Amino acid sequence: MGSVFNRYHGSLMIPTHEQQLLRKLFNAAIQAAQPAYCLPPHLPLPPRGRTLILGAGKASAAMAQVVEQHWSGTLSGLVVTRYGHAVPCERIDIVEAAHPVPDEAGLSAARRMLQLTQGLTSDDLVISLFSGGGSALLPLPLDGLTLRDKQDATSALLKSGATIREINCVRRHLSAIKGGRLGAACHPAQVLTLLISDVPGDDPVDIASGPTVGDPTTCAEALDILRHYRIDVPERMLEILRRGHGETPKPDDPRLARSAVKVVATPGTALQAAADAARQAGVTPLILGDAIEGEARAVAAAMAQLALQAAHEQALPCVLLSGGETTVRVRGNGSGGRNVEFLLALGLALDGHPGIHALAGDTDGVDGMDEIAGALLTPDSLVRARKIGLQARASLDDNNAHGFFSALGDSVVTGPTLTNVNDFRAILVTPEAAR
Repeated sequence: MGSVFNRYHGSLMIPTHEQQLLRKLFNAAIQAAQPAYCLPPHLPLPPRGRTLILGAGKASAAMAQVVEQHWSGTLSGLVVTRYGHAVPCERIDIVEAAHPVPDEAGLSAARRMLQLTQGLTSDDLVISLFSGGGSALLPLPLDGLTLRDKQDATSALLKSGATIREINCVRRHLSAIKGGRLGAACHPAQVLTLLISDVPGDDPVDIASGPTVGDPTTCAEALDILRHYRIDVPERMLEILRRGHGETPKPDDPRLARSAVKVVATPGTALQAAADAARQAGVTPLILGDAIEGEARAVAAAMAQLALQAAHEQALPCVLLSGGETTVRVRGNGSGGRNVEFLLALGLALDGHPGIHALAGDTDGVDGMDEIAGALLTPDSLVRARKIGLQARASLDDNNAHGFFSALGDSVVTGPTLTNVNDFRAILVTPEAAR
């Protein structure tokens, strides 16, 4: 984990008690979702045949390592993780690829993965390990589509403000491996899918776009999403959806009859761990929800009002905890990220209200495109920004929240956390806020 020290005007600054506490809560949430902690209780007994490990996601390499450490039988397999998130494994191949926009490394790995399923028997066991990020890391376009088609569609959807459910619905119906297709390819072997959830609601079909899970959604729904967000895609892609050629295996598909799914870590478990850490510090936790969605700026405005209300009505100190996945409609050219966009909008809504501090970050250590988990907000953030010539409103309008908080020295950098249970938000309200 990264240091709690912040860089401000080129020198190290000792963090305040409030900043230390917020980092402690963030670290507790991340720790609760570590594969080494949450995965071993769900591992089955070895089968009569062979065991094959398949997976993708930002936590998948760490998950594979845990399986290796706790597995007594023979083992082989392949998992794909984000660049920089690999960990050493002896029997399972680890491949790194691009996220959030897929690349050739992910495409090659997806092809290999389907090849590995050939020749499986009913005596064999496939343990599939998926976490957030798996959708981008395992691209395999349907016949007639190219990787460039998938890259362009993904980029446009990510900028459109579409929810992760909507994005993954489109991905499933343009893929030769997602939406249950990998699970169907494993037939007749037994398949156990172990998931670390990064999606609101923890629906297995949305975690990494459900490669081994039957998909209840349709091509028509995917087409409606593209139309709703006015995503410009090639005619050949629209034709695949119109004709239903991208239809996925459904939950009652007989090829998935021997498939079981377990979600081993969720945003909810992470928030509970943070709440326990808050209580130990003498702070009352209030969990607002682990599946909050919506435009980051709108969520920030609503939570600012809750924080101000808590300052007047709650026994203080208290901390408002929440998770989920907000969206950002990219209008500017800055270095954004949904968590820091939320935090900057929150700062503007609070307008320097005393005694209210906040942290927002992505539990995988990467918020948006930058290798920065998130940031810290203090009551004097806007004042300090003005002193160095930064305007908070202009930064928000340019989707440049990372640039704003980096200039203040208030970025939170963890490095790869090797897990992913989505967004983490903590708003700490201290007695000073009630004055």
